Amino acid sequence: MQHDTNNLGQPVGFVVSDWKPPPALSGEPMEGRFCRLERLDPDVHASSLHSANALDVEGRMWTYLSYGPFATFESYRAWLDINCRGSDPLFYAIIDGKSNKAVGVASYKRINPASGSVEVGHLAYSPLLQRTPVSTEAMYLMMERAFSLGYRRYEWNCNSHNARSWAAAQRLGLSFEGVFRQAAIVRGRNRDTAWFAAIDTEWPALRDAFLRWFSPDNFDEQGKQKIRLSALTGPILKQRG
Repeated sequence: MQHDTNNLGQPVGFVVSDWKPPPALSGEPMEGRFCRLERLDPDVHASSLHSANALDVEGRMWTYLSYGPFATFESYRAWLDINCRGSDPLFYAIIDGKSNKAVGVASYKRINPASGSVEVGHLAYSPLLQRTPVSTEAMYLMMERAFSLGYRRYEWNCNSHNARSWAAAQRLGLSFEGVFRQAAIVRGRNRDTAWFAAIDTEWPALRDAFLRWFSPDNFDEQGKQKIRLSALTGPILKQRG
């Protein structure tokens, strides 16, 4: 790892010159080709989100979250009202560009401008969002916003048993950084937490990989990708899990 050496011959961190903490994330909307992200407003988005989530009849999307599934609209709306109106976590509704309906949720959390770090979390992807270009673009837009504002570190963590989240983080170009053993107790069960991150010096290459993948030339007439995003981001990863 890059470092300097002090006058005692000891390794120390490299100098971060002209560091200015980035602004706090404010919830401004984000617009892409396939979707847009809006500050989650239960009055506006709760009904559409609950309907989309209800398509997951087995409740698989909630297994590794600490809440849900929600049996009724009223219980879901109450959870949104209590948990999704603050500034950290900062919740967004993911709006599908074709249907103009909210089909998933994501948030910034552990927002730390002083250190230039932020985490993405509370990913609740309905079946309408899973494995679509919309889901990928939503994550790209959130990364792009954070790095463009001057954040240095963009984090992702998940239950170490959550293979889909683990794979998604690395597909998006976030490098594996290790597992915190017995990090939490969730739903009465032990949780080991896997950590991933991308940093600002990696972002230009990651952004180019995303833009190449999003290019219309990368999809055939049936909408099938020609080059997988993981093939473009894989060489940028510093470590795989």
